[in-house]
Amino acid sequence: MTEKISRRDFLKISGIGLTSATVITGCGPSSRYVTRQAYANMPEYNQTGVSTYYATTCKECPAGCGLIVRTQEGRAIKVEGNPEHPVNKGKVCSRGLTTVQGVYNPDRITGPQKRTRGSRTTTAMEWQGAINTVAEELKNPQKTAFLLGLQSDHLYDLVREITEKGGFGKPVRYGTLGTLEGRSTLLRATQELYGFDQIPFFDMGNADVVFSFGAHFLETWLSPLAYSRGFRQLRKQPFGKRGYIVSFEARQSLSSANADEWIPIKPGSEGQVALAIGKIAATKAGVPAPAIFAEVNLNEVSQISGISMEKLLQLGELFGSDNKAIALPGGSALTTRNGLDAAKAILALNVLVENMSQPGGVFPTFGENHTSDFAAVKALIAKMNAGEVDTLFIHGTNPVFELPASAGFQAALKKVKTVISFSTFEDETAIESDYVFPDHAALESFGYQRVLLGSDRETYSSIQPVVAPIHDTRATADVLLAAILATGGNLASDIQYTDEVDYLQKTITPLIEKAGSYSAGELPTFWSKWLQFGGWWKTTSELNSSEIEINLNQKLSFSAPQSAKVGETFHLVTFPTQMGDGSGANRPWLQETPDPMTTVTWNSWIEIHPKTAELLGIHDDDIVEVKSSTSDFSVEAIVYLYPAIRPDTVAIPFGQGHTALGRFAEGRGCNPAIVWSASVNQAGDLALSDTTVTIKPTGKRRPLARQESKEGVYGEH
Repeated sequence: MTEKISRRDFLKISGIGLTSATVITGCGPSSRYVTRQAYANMPEYNQTGVSTYYATTCKECPAGCGLIVRTQEGRAIKVEGNPEHPVNKGKVCSRGLTTVQGVYNPDRITGPQKRTRGSRTTTAMEWQGAINTVAEELKNPQKTAFLLGLQSDHLYDLVREITEKGGFGKPVRYGTLGTLEGRSTLLRATQELYGFDQIPFFDMGNADVVFSFGAHFLETWLSPLAYSRGFRQLRKQPFGKRGYIVSFEARQSLSSANADEWIPIKPGSEGQVALAIGKIAATKAGVPAPAIFAEVNLNEVSQISGISMEKLLQLGELFGSDNKAIALPGGSALTTRNGLDAAKAILALNVLVENMSQPGGVFPTFGENHTSDFAAVKALIAKMNAGEVDTLFIHGTNPVFELPASAGFQAALKKVKTVISFSTFEDETAIESDYVFPDHAALESFGYQRVLLGSDRETYSSIQPVVAPIHDTRATADVLLAAILATGGNLASDIQYTDEVDYLQKTITPLIEKAGSYSAGELPTFWSKWLQFGGWWKTTSELNSSEIEINLNQKLSFSAPQSAKVGETFHLVTFPTQMGDGSGANRPWLQETPDPMTTVTWNSWIEIHPKTAELLGIHDDDIVEVKSSTSDFSVEAIVYLYPAIRPDTVAIPFGQGHTALGRFAEGRGCNPAIVWSASVNQAGDLALSDTTVTIKPTGKRRPLARQESKEGVYGEH
């Protein structure tokens, strides 16, 4: 809104309540309503140099952490964690801190545009023309598809309602962070073994022994700040009671480096190792091993995994001791061909030590998970190839960058008549689109996120604009609702929301009647508190001890893990970084942040064991070709000699290697998704950990920018 407002008018407005549905509510009294104004038209009551603070939600990942944003004279200048929010409790990660750079990034798309697909040639449009375009494409629901990212939940909920009432296909919701963690596999295993319909909450903060099977709880796993707090709580105990963490993964991550033991396990053998540990633990307890563990052959597991029999026995006895033990199923264990059974084997360990719904154990969480698996993405690609999709709407995900090249998404996209992206930036997918109708930046947006993965209570995080939009952008929900109204007919009469705020208010109205949080007698008061507090959540933890009956008499089967041979083929480990799903690569602060294990900045690299490098005649900072063993796709990467990795394994971080996304992201490093295997596991998840590659020197070199000195690290450089 740009209308000027006088002091007298402001006093009138504040006396009678809201004059507009578009408001910003700060952290003052709940009765304070302030009409939103762009900083270019500063209202009289805004005192120069005095900060105003607003509660909102971080949209850099799906965790739904609460934020307090400091603004001054209409500009967002600092982000902190919301101390009252049950997920992050006042903390904020490096990605959350860079949210302000998402608003003021010089490479944002500044308005709606028609594009020449595959190029950077654009023609500016007016929003009414954009709405008419969307309205026209919505008239053929049988041949229209929606591909959405993992946030925000309110947009997914709205699109799902539109598709259900309009006769469209179910929207596909996919994100690389969920894939790297094997979320669909974990959810399916939880449903089949525990009977929960949600991904569990793992109370590692109250455990004594933690066995992590590839769970990067200090990096990006499920809810990074929630599990970082759990780690902190575990380590804050008195000396001798600070917990004992064992990490199983082929490459030492930051989480493994902070564990008490790192077991460099062979990729794909995690499930068998979990079964062996369960059998040994049951024997130590003097009870018959449940059927799920009983038939495992310990000698075979030792050979398959590379863990000695002595160490296996020691680990099994440790997990079966009288201490409170918990097992965490992480991405590297779940994103293999045996991922589903591996997840069940790891989850079964928690049942064996009777920690279900007990402090330091595993608890059911709150709400439904609506993430699609990779099989749903492959089904969409098949429909695109078959000419069954004429229009594809894409929001919150960058499939051209994030999906395996061998999945063929980019080729299938050429068979879709109209591709409409709602990206805020010119990413790889926006370049392959016919239209881009840019959404607001995170700090300019309304919405909500259901917290499913890191809260000990039912939690909804609210999203509100803390600054006025600085470009000619528009909320995607508003665009869709306006387009539906323009189409007329049954859909327009079934979807009766005037705008995004109207949809949000009607959606959250049932929370008014729920007990256990703040009280509000009517919607205006509740809406004010919803924005002021940063959401709605129960005031006390809902992790209650209860009896849960789980049957461990089922049997699991494992095929042989993907093989690799040193000097010929190698297991490829792809690990997440502060770049998240790659969308953080256009943030200079994140690019400048050193990787905690290598200190590398502004680039990506490939980690190779020094003995393997010597065998291949490769040196630090050499550029090598990394080629998929099952396709012709390859990338080039700079070598980083990394002793903390198996000799038969190489590792590349995810998030770099962009060919678009702006000046800070383009042309830096490589994208490992290009060489990923596109096969799926038993749960329909991408089995990316089954990827094997060949390594070939190119004869080129490029020094990596790193903060460590090679002197003392390699001895002779």
